Amino acid sequence: MTFLQWTHVWMLRAEITEIKHRFRPRDTQDSAMCCACCGVSGYDGFSERKTPKGNRDKRDVTELKKQRQKRNTEHHMFLHLVPVSSQSCNDRDTTVLSWAVGQSRGNALQVSGDTVTVVTEGTYFIYSQVLYKHNTLVMGHVITKNLKGAESKLMKCLKSTPSNDSQSPPNTCYTAGIHFLESGSTLQLSIPRRSAELILTAHATFMGILNI
Repeated sequence: MTFLQWTHVWMLRAEITEIKHRFRPRDTQDSAMCCACCGVSGYDGFSERKTPKGNRDKRDVTELKKQRQKRNTEHHMFLHLVPVSSQSCNDRDTTVLSWAVGQSRGNALQVSGDTVTVVTEGTYFIYSQVLYKHNTLVMGHVITKNLKGAESKLMKCLKSTPSNDSQSPPNTCYTAGIHFLESGSTLQLSIPRRSAELILTAHATFMGILNI
């Protein structure tokens, strides 16, 4: 073999060796050592360690949704009442309104005639409005709570009206407040005047109680 032929063979062997070294599979022992240094046993072990966290995140989101739904159900129960009729109580010199349910959520409050009964105790936002057309100097209404025979005034609304003028326009009196109401207590709205002249329409005269 001439020198040139020997040189050509040597170069071919060198290229073949380089190609084998470049494309040979990763040594399994080196791979195991790398995984051991990383603290995992392999790809499957890594996947198993990640999966529980993903499931835990999903459980946390689901639990949060359930808690929000529970809060929406338990809280913000309300009762909005619209007037049906009014009647005078001559012995007490008052006019009492009877109500019907306009809107409601939950069963914490019940209405029957002129009385609202508290089923679930708690803190409530109470509001009321009455539209008067009575030609008197002062008109107003009172919201009274009765609990086991003990009566207390929760809210009072007074409105000055023009006097001695039969053509005077109607006047609205609105009031609102926050009170703690015990289970079994009853509420009643009354006007401290017999035969009070009122406008009994849903947008003019109403009463509402909201759990907060």
